[in-house]
Amino acid sequence: MAESGVVVVDKPADWTSHDVVAKTRGLARTRRVGHAGTLDPMATGVLVLGIEKGTKLLGHLTLTEKTYEATIRLGLVTNTDDAEGEPGVRTDASDVADAAVHAAVAKLTGLIRQVPPQVSAIKVNGERAYKAAREGKEVALKAREVTVAGFEVGDIRRVEDPAGVFVDLDAVITCSSGTYIRSLARDMGADLGVGGHLAALRRTRVGPYDLSQARTLDQLAGEFTQVPLAQAVATAFPVRTMDETETRAIRHGNRIGPSSLGDGPVGLFAPDGTVVALGENRPGHMKPVVVFSPA
Repeated sequence: MAESGVVVVDKPADWTSHDVVAKTRGLARTRRVGHAGTLDPMATGVLVLGIEKGTKLLGHLTLTEKTYEATIRLGLVTNTDDAEGEPGVRTDASDVADAAVHAAVAKLTGLIRQVPPQVSAIKVNGERAYKAAREGKEVALKAREVTVAGFEVGDIRRVEDPAGVFVDLDAVITCSSGTYIRSLARDMGADLGVGGHLAALRRTRVGPYDLSQARTLDQLAGEFTQVPLAQAVATAFPVRTMDETETRAIRHGNRIGPSSLGDGPVGLFAPDGTVVALGENRPGHMKPVVVFSPA
């Protein structure tokens, strides 16, 4: 049986997240592989995979902060809000000043309300939005609150085109899970009156995992390395070491006394260092939400 843990992959362009999972199943020799936080095919960078019991971590890892390197092109809209979509309205962006770009960025920083792209995996009336979009139907997607903790603009370039000028800007964006960088590009272009889309995207961090820990699929094929389950939990969550009585209770799915480490999730470890569960505080007690090592 494959070891339980986490693999941090540097996803290549033009691969779906499912493609990476399928490849990793072969490399790890197990069917029990899943991913935390989908990356679009055009995007590259950090994709966190769970192996065996590590798959139980994934639903909790997706709730964390992420960092991206993005290139936004102003002057062209697409039907997917990124470079993979069909081109739409083209507008000369030569009058867009750097100061206007920075002002638009400021409006998209902090706690904001964001409408997801029409081509997204969000379900509306039981149907994925991207499926409806491919059938030519426009769905009404509701705005959601997301947090853009950082939106730092680097290089701003003017790109000559027969129809005028594009403005390309590079940015480093740190945001909450559920934030669509494509929507930021779209909304910036709309605010500046020239339209915009996401031209390139690389994810550099998911919670505690970043590119320094990531391996390409070729590297993993040469030597399959992963973060062991106990280390993955200790890296991603606060750690509470239980006594023997508490360990027995958690292994049986029972509650223990509350934690002072926050509401959770908290990594719950046995006295011998074995990771047993993830726990969350409830009024007056802590309850296991994922048990890795049951009785």
